[in-house]
Amino acid sequence: MSQNVVAPSPRALVRPPAVALARGEVTHIARTPVDVALAVEQWRGYVDALAHAGFEIIEVAADDTLADSVFVEDAVVMLGRVAVLTSPGALSRRPEIAGVEAVIAGLGLVERRIDLPGTLDGGDVLKIGGNVYVGRGGRTNAEGIRQLTAIAADEGFEVVTVPVTRVLHLKSAVTALPDGTAIGHAPLVEHPELFDRFLEVPEETGAAVVVLAPDAVLMAASAPLTARLFADRGYRVVTVDISEFEKLEGCVTCLSVRIR
Repeated sequence: MSQNVVAPSPRALVRPPAVALARGEVTHIARTPVDVALAVEQWRGYVDALAHAGFEIIEVAADDTLADSVFVEDAVVMLGRVAVLTSPGALSRRPEIAGVEAVIAGLGLVERRIDLPGTLDGGDVLKIGGNVYVGRGGRTNAEGIRQLTAIAADEGFEVVTVPVTRVLHLKSAVTALPDGTAIGHAPLVEHPELFDRFLEVPEETGAAVVVLAPDAVLMAASAPLTARLFADRGYRVVTVDISEFEKLEGCVTCLSVRIR
């Protein structure tokens, strides 16, 4: 007799904004004032959108001394059931790893890590099918990529290095739709030919999406033309306002780590 097996719900790792959020690192844009209270409200709206899409929310405790810690994606990279704890390129962000590691340890995942002198930010890592595209730029170095390549090979992934100089992280310029099509805003994408399929989007903040389901994506409300483009391709588009995080070079991918 057959038995129906219910697939476990996907999980999303998140971390609340720090009181010190406004002092977060900025590299490629001018610093502008951040409304921390509004950022907290926007973060809650983002988390609610993930929960509404069926994600179980797992929260890392806030640390008000770590300005950039809300950008939890940079602290850990998921390769199937393997959680790769990173080695942030910015010295100020390295203490973020301890809090994330404490939560990861209780999730039944296999833990690996990137060690110094290697540096790797999770925002530089984009998985599309069996390929792992890794941006080499200001935050991720060659040794970090070498270590990730060895870990990824053990899990059946192939790493493709992508030079990044125009934006903070690779995923500030390129992410992917559920069907595997890479998307990006052309002025910020230096090597679109490295991706099997590439779709240009009309707005810078439209380059980042979180895949919610095979037919749905989450993206920033600041890219309405891009949202229409995706809807015309048959996707259900969920938008969230993350304006305060965009002032710190953040995007929708930065604010969570999806564990499937």
